[in-house]
Amino acid sequence: MGQCRVFVTGIGLVSPHGCDDANQIFDKLYCGKSAIDLVCTETLGIKRSSLVAPANFDPVGKIPKTQLLLMDRVSQMALLAANQALENAQLLSNNTKLASTGIYLGCGLGGSQTIENVYHTLFVKKSCAVRPASVPLIMPNASAGHISMYHKLGGPSQTYSVACASSSIAIGEAFRAIRDGYLGRVIAGGTEAMLNFGSMASWDALTVLAKEHPEGAYASCRPFSKDRNGLVLGEGAAMLILESEALVTARNIQPLAEIIGYGASSDSHNLTQPAAEGQVRAMRLALVDAKLDPTAIGYINAHATGTQAGDKIEIEAIKLVFAEHAKRIAISSTKSMHGHLLGAAGALEFAITVMALQKGKIPPTAHLSQPDPDCALDCIPHVGRLSPTLKYALSNSFAFGGSNAVLIAQRV
Repeated sequence: MGQCRVFVTGIGLVSPHGCDDANQIFDKLYCGKSAIDLVCTETLGIKRSSLVAPANFDPVGKIPKTQLLLMDRVSQMALLAANQALENAQLLSNNTKLASTGIYLGCGLGGSQTIENVYHTLFVKKSCAVRPASVPLIMPNASAGHISMYHKLGGPSQTYSVACASSSIAIGEAFRAIRDGYLGRVIAGGTEAMLNFGSMASWDALTVLAKEHPEGAYASCRPFSKDRNGLVLGEGAAMLILESEALVTARNIQPLAEIIGYGASSDSHNLTQPAAEGQVRAMRLALVDAKLDPTAIGYINAHATGTQAGDKIEIEAIKLVFAEHAKRIAISSTKSMHGHLLGAAGALEFAITVMALQKGKIPPTAHLSQPDPDCALDCIPHVGRLSPTLKYALSNSFAFGGSNAVLIAQRV
């Protein structure tokens, strides 16, 4: 079976920066605009203030009421993003048959809000009258199922739960399925909605969340900065339409970018502490898969979350892979603006990488006023940079559990 070229033909985003137009979202990121805010909540008399990057959207009128009743927030965002991606790829306006299209989706937890609702019913209301639909609302593959049902997709419906690498792995596996001739078209991406009381308390217990910066909440996620002190959680969904060259040619459309490489590895080290060796393996595997010399890469969308250890280790891994060329690569962490979307992070960041190639514009690392000497590469502080000759870009996703995934795209 010969290998097929694989193209990105559509992008749909429900993100902290907006939910309607991927290009407008990219423009906000390019300007260094942060969507991070301080949100105060109270449950059972317990008050907490959390730095988060929420996605504001309204599914009413966009999703049938009967389907909406069976959807957790995480599935609502996934379906809305998939709808946008299909429209962006011109697959909704011309009655294209989607019966053989697959859905490959990444999700770290599933219906987190429904889990919280169940516990509230049991332990606060002291009732066993849990919603009958709780299991289908919670299960991680519900989002993929809803997209399949809504669009009558007959291809494989796959869900990957690999923490922060979930949606990068979903895209990578979809890429392989098309490249190797098993599928012609896949909706690939991720979704996550974990900004509820219980989830935030659990993350807080890990002592990895950022503290509010004196400049304001918006400036609290500071990857590569000397004064970084943790990550900020976000939520949202990002979906991309992947198609074979044959389908792109038959539809006579202009793709956004070509996917050319995917690498995955395991640190085999620690559930929460990253290891440079595993990250190095994933990047090298992606470069070999893409048949690229390391010197070809012009931009890296870094995983960098804003933790002291994680950012430093990723820079170390980049230096090991790219040697002297590392100094010439533009690197940025857009998490500084949209926060960490966990299972959806890789898909959002790869979508941003694709748009960077398409537009010849590289988004920045916001709030990088005091670069850490241990992260002393070209990390594009504050605002974006024009790069009209940018041809190859790489996106890193390095997850809890030691799971690493790297995607490489090429400008078309």
